[in-house]
Amino acid sequence: MRTIDLNGKTALVTGATGDLGRVMIDQLANCGADTAIHYRTNQSKAEELAAGVLAKGRRAVTVQADVGDRDSVMAMREEIAVRLAAPDIVVANAVEQIAPWDSVLGESEADYESQFRTCVLQNVFLAQAFVPAMQAKGWGRYIAINTECTMQCDPSQSAYVSGKGGQDRLLRVLAKEVGKDGITVNQVAPGWTLSDRYRDEHGGFRDPGPEYTQALPLKRRTRDVDVAYAVCFLASDLAASITGVYLPVCSGNVMSRI
Repeated sequence: MRTIDLNGKTALVTGATGDLGRVMIDQLANCGADTAIHYRTNQSKAEELAAGVLAKGRRAVTVQADVGDRDSVMAMREEIAVRLAAPDIVVANAVEQIAPWDSVLGESEADYESQFRTCVLQNVFLAQAFVPAMQAKGWGRYIAINTECTMQCDPSQSAYVSGKGGQDRLLRVLAKEVGKDGITVNQVAPGWTLSDRYRDEHGGFRDPGPEYTQALPLKRRTRDVDVAYAVCFLASDLAASITGVYLPVCSGNVMSRI
């Protein structure tokens, strides 16, 4: 039986201390990958994640950077290369959170700028920093986290959706540019996902939006580990012929159409 085998691979996850990032780190390590754990401010959580990876017998380093700043990303590249190895797998997960969301007429210029910086420019900088080493190896996996909102375009989502929409178009171009080098470029698009913030004291989940759940075709909420499984699959050789994909992982709440 074929399994997801990432032994001998190194993975970088940006925003690794967030609700989804921490589970991606755990599952990538379960599949055999060594990990570079990026954080911007939450150093203690990054170190906790690294300890968990080391306990699995894999290597791990923590790295601090502002992914919306080119110099910071390039410095992170050098640190990872020295302390671990050039990543074979890059997971662009970080995004600056804005709250509350507002209408197009009410949203601030700063919110649009933050989403462009951490959705579009993050991916530009990460690609420029890490794809050349993948090209030299003739193998690489670039995976970015998008959102179901990019297809929904509901009221008050404009800043977030404009950033993620720009990310989508950027990465479709990148997929066509680097495919010849053995590199795939894909996106995973979660919906409203159950994660640590919704776990109860027994390890189960409370449902913060039963009306949302009931509207889902699968009638079950996507969990953080479901998103991580999709990332691990796309990072593996099992997905060698998949590139340029926007993959909803949202229990059917949005469905890509031809």
